[in-house]
Amino acid sequence: MYKYFYCLGFFSIIWANAFAQNIKTISTKKAYKQLIATNQAYTLVNVKTLKPAPILDLRYATTNNFTATNLYTKATTTYLAQPAANALQQVITALAAQHIGIKIYDAYRPYTATKLMWTLIHDDRYVANPANGSNHNRGLSVDLTLVTDTGTELPMGTAFDNFTDTAHHSFTALPYETLANRRLLKTTLEHFGFTPLATEWWHYTYKTSVPYEVIDLSFATLLKLVKN
Repeated sequence: MYKYFYCLGFFSIIWANAFAQNIKTISTKKAYKQLIATNQAYTLVNVKTLKPAPILDLRYATTNNFTATNLYTKATTTYLAQPAANALQQVITALAAQHIGIKIYDAYRPYTATKLMWTLIHDDRYVANPANGSNHNRGLSVDLTLVTDTGTELPMGTAFDNFTDTAHHSFTALPYETLANRRLLKTTLEHFGFTPLATEWWHYTYKTSVPYEVIDLSFATLLKLVKN
């Protein structure tokens, strides 16, 4: 299996030029600095600066993900665009009042990683088509779950990145507690401006009419650019 993913990763490099012809990316420090100079709303925020800081389980910074590959070299945190980070802070505050926290699996995703994912799961119900870019690339999407005040994940019916109907919001053949947990996550995030993805109970995108650029900066680069 590892050889299979390695080969697909190799061929994704070959296909990268085709995707690049169709989409502009922010891929240098200079381009990022110029971008945020035009509008501070484009600034990426380190989620560790939110209070209380969410638990991080960055699956793509490990091999514990559907690619069986570490896609995020040197990732020790993740990021959201300023408005999305502000909204998530409100989510955290509202849930904390109920003694519930959040765990983040993913937020900002370099465009290069999106291209690789597309070669493995060629299905836009679950992975963004690189021709359009992902809202993860724009710092607008977050993958998360609920945890107790001691950090234990609440039952959600499936694990993260489960590509079956059971992970869909419309799937209701689940215990009452699980459905209640999904409903709490969904209603809270929607209240503060996020929209759910129908096929993934963990995936939410901050709603905005402002066009955001697709970013392809490594985590090592962002550690030097973004306030920690």
